[in-house]
Amino acid sequence: MTIEKPILDIAEEVKGVSTPYYLIDEARLVRNLEKVRRVRELSGAKSVLALKCFSTWSVFDLMKQYMDGTTSSSLYEARLGAEKFGKEVHAYSVAWSPSEIAAVRPLATKIIFNSVSQLERFLPAVKGLPVGIRVNPGVSHSHFDLANPARPHSRLGESRLDAIVPFTSSLSGAMFHCNCENDDFASFSRIVDHIANQYGSLLEQLDWVSLGGGIYFTKEGYPLESFAAKLKEFARRFDVQVYLEPGETAITRTGFLVTSVLDVVNNGMDVAIVDAAVETHMLDLLIYNTSAKIEPVPAGPHTVMVAGRTCLAGDVFGTYSFPEKLKVGDRVAFADAAGYTMVKKNWFNGVAMPAIVVRRIDGRVDVVKQFSYDDYVGSLS
Repeated sequence: MTIEKPILDIAEEVKGVSTPYYLIDEARLVRNLEKVRRVRELSGAKSVLALKCFSTWSVFDLMKQYMDGTTSSSLYEARLGAEKFGKEVHAYSVAWSPSEIAAVRPLATKIIFNSVSQLERFLPAVKGLPVGIRVNPGVSHSHFDLANPARPHSRLGESRLDAIVPFTSSLSGAMFHCNCENDDFASFSRIVDHIANQYGSLLEQLDWVSLGGGIYFTKEGYPLESFAAKLKEFARRFDVQVYLEPGETAITRTGFLVTSVLDVVNNGMDVAIVDAAVETHMLDLLIYNTSAKIEPVPAGPHTVMVAGRTCLAGDVFGTYSFPEKLKVGDRVAFADAAGYTMVKKNWFNGVAMPAIVVRRIDGRVDVVKQFSYDDYVGSLS
């Protein structure tokens, strides 16, 4: 595998495109994918890519060498998975419409309903397909209430086992998606034990069970062997095929948003304004009130707030300490800019959309997508 290069060194290799741009490094991507494949080898658990997190299909040819398919949250994601990734297509939606069911049926290898009412309504239309239901087990791991699928009055998944039981003969599987950025193996184990103890009578009648995504098992130092053993034991106990739905864990630390400093102003401290924006290009930072990461973490005597170029007052990437003062023209690369970034980018303020650049395994740099004014106009009416 290609040795990882500093991201700003890679940026020097990018020709024919100006900042800002998203830069995906396939060498870093393989680092995660090798762990995904290792879990499958050790446990038998299959992994399907969560397209809600990452849908940049220019790297799907690489990813599908390590993963078993995709899982979706909408008709369009299911279609993208079928057309660009292939392999298994798990079609889930919080709520399907009749027209969407008709469109997704020929694409899906499994269809998953969010509630008993949707299951009952659409069962006749999906006859012959493996059918699953999302179950809300009432427990979860999440650092943010906004992303907690088991929060009070959650609409995500059927919480009433007695409501599911009458439909057991029509089900081949179930999905339990109740983790968010869970890098604690002990926490994951407790959740799996809860699912096994509370839903054992249901699980024993199924062919497959998805334990969802949000499990950060590619983190450095994560007990991969113990994780795989837990999955294997669960699968053996209930005689089911276990699925995982990695999104961010498959692509974390592989993507960057490369920007250039346009101006440096001072209002009690230096503020460097770059040619990208939080709200348009890394929206999750704004939603969860977190700062962008820079790798390696900069250190030095010069403290600078790095901010975006929109008119939103809170358009701030974060405050960092650099070894030298930032000046106009300097490059700043924000890390972890793959998951929940490109799938959420928008045209607020008419700010230019970053291009998408991929550094391939062989070191070749591909500018796979550039956006223009015509794309901006086309997004409106």
